[in-house]
Amino acid sequence: MPFIRVDWFPGRTLDQKREMIDVLTKEFCRIAECRPETIDVIFTEVDRESWGRAGKLFCDEYEYENEKDE
Repeated sequence: MPFIRVDWFPGRTLDQKREMIDVLTKEFCRIAECRPETIDVIFTEVDRESWGRAGKLFCDEYEYENEKDE
């Protein structure tokens, strides 16, 4: 059973999550030639204080105007 995990910063709406699950499931099934019933998707919202890159926390080093682009 395929399992898709999306780690991202908080802030997406419920409608955005619904659309993301719909699109990820459809495209995964198209490419992998499997049924939608076999796909699980989980979103993990991680605070900037708990995520780092290049040795620095996002809360300390990185600032984005629009988190949707991350």
